[in-house]
Amino acid sequence: MNKNELANKIRRIDGLTNGEKSALIELLRKQKKYGLVWEDKPEDVEERLREELPVLIEDTGKAIISEEADAPNHILIEGDNLEALTALAYTHEGQIDVIYIDPPYNTGNKDFVYNDQFVDKEDSYRHSKWLSFMSKRLHIAKQLLSDKGVIFISIDDNEQAQLKLLCDEILGENHFLAQLIWKKKQGGGNDSSYIVTEHEYVLCYGQNQTTLGLDKTYTLDDKLYPFSDDKGDFGLVTLDKASIQISNSLIYEIIGPDGKKYFPRIVKGKQSCWRWSKEKVKKQYDELVFKNGKVYTKYYRPKGVTPRSLLYDAKYGRTESGNDDIKAIFDSKPFGYPKPVLLIKHLISICTNEHKTILDFFAGSGTTLHATMQLNAEDGGHRQCILVTNNENNICEEVTYKRNKRVIQGYTTPKGEEVPGLTGNTLRYYKTDFISRDRTPRNMRALVAASTDLLCIKNDIYREAKLVGRNINPKIVRYFVEGDRSMLVIYDERVISAIAEILETVEPGKEKIKVYVFSAGSYAYDDEFEEVADKVELCALPDAIYQAYQKVLPKRRPKFLPEAIEEARQSKADENGIFHFTDGEAEV
Repeated sequence: MNKNELANKIRRIDGLTNGEKSALIELLRKQKKYGLVWEDKPEDVEERLREELPVLIEDTGKAIISEEADAPNHILIEGDNLEALTALAYTHEGQIDVIYIDPPYNTGNKDFVYNDQFVDKEDSYRHSKWLSFMSKRLHIAKQLLSDKGVIFISIDDNEQAQLKLLCDEILGENHFLAQLIWKKKQGGGNDSSYIVTEHEYVLCYGQNQTTLGLDKTYTLDDKLYPFSDDKGDFGLVTLDKASIQISNSLIYEIIGPDGKKYFPRIVKGKQSCWRWSKEKVKKQYDELVFKNGKVYTKYYRPKGVTPRSLLYDAKYGRTESGNDDIKAIFDSKPFGYPKPVLLIKHLISICTNEHKTILDFFAGSGTTLHATMQLNAEDGGHRQCILVTNNENNICEEVTYKRNKRVIQGYTTPKGEEVPGLTGNTLRYYKTDFISRDRTPRNMRALVAASTDLLCIKNDIYREAKLVGRNINPKIVRYFVEGDRSMLVIYDERVISAIAEILETVEPGKEKIKVYVFSAGSYAYDDEFEEVADKVELCALPDAIYQAYQKVLPKRRPKFLPEAIEEARQSKADENGIFHFTDGEAEV
């Protein structure tokens, strides 16, 4: 008997509620003949999402705004990453190019918390809890990846085997690219009774191997890599364009092996500076090449060489260098075993395109953003980074945020060295908030009102402006502009005709104005905007948010009939006077 026949028999069983029948059928369909099987353990945050929708609210007091007009907007989200990923399913579905995560390794030594409890080695559901935890997040991560998206996941031997099978199932066995082996220690150690463990793994999967965004050929810019030899290509240490602030601390002499003094060049009458600080030059002097009166760096990738799976050399960083990275900023170690900037820079750099969007939803100390900003400064890229972390022990505010704030604004090392800020970056801080999933008129309006920050993130437009010089009540309409791009949010549908008339006076731009309008359904008042149809791109809210969330939210529990009737009474009747209500799955 096949599963469909069994499911039909279950449906005909007397004495079971529809909810119980559905649960049995779901269990039946989950059974596998081959693959990773575990007992799903309910997660508190998932239960909350059955009844509430997450939104993101900006803490404007923590915003660090660059004066550079084209500075990339980086996002830091404080909250549970399942909640944040759900919100990103609306703002960034199919838009993330690189995901790097360093999840809990589930060692049993207080590194993995499930439902506010540490999971120890004696927990008989230790692996099931971890797999339940990871599977929910990886399912959403897959939806966020772009067509050329790549995901990197750091892991050690505690869950490596299980993670590989889980990723094969969720991301696709045919999408597996490599299992990188990273040498995390420089020397030996005494962390094992049998064999000293000196490495960890980085699993790598691609969204679509036919359009994969992994740089396999390393086509290099002649301006950045002016010469090659048998050891590969070499990049200038001089920073000619102001990817970062030109700082006096980066203008100093470097003495070559022959005693010759080298200074940053003067390009077209403007002083340039070194990319590297004095401390880094001293520390990595052996990596420098002196040629034709210029200074270059070794270890740039040879042309035509595919990335290697063995990350053995010190240029990929060590656990100790990760500690050094954070100690230099805080003069202490506020976070245990952060990944080194060098490792994350390497992973990002082997992905093509310098305008990528990068996501880390286990952000921890914030190394991924630090690495992104540093890489942008080195190659003139415009990568944007999104970080997500909870605020347990104030980690988000006191470590993740403060670290990257200091990287942007500059800081002084414990040795007294001034490190200039990577000022060509903007950082915005958000927290998760919630709106009831019940689709009552009040909740729908509340969701639209709370969605403005989501829309700013989605469209990368943050600067609020007047609409054609007019002062309009922000509770009714808000208008945002960024260069040639603009966005209009209409919270009260009663003003649509008036807004459409105002838009008639606007000259058509290179890009249409994105107009988000409150609507009880999917109708975006197209006829009202008919006269300006060539100027606007319409979207009905909150329907677009509901549609995106429905793909990733857990199913709601069946309602008792009295609750369902009450929800129907609060809902809006359609044009035929028929009341509709929904649990996100079916309409009644």
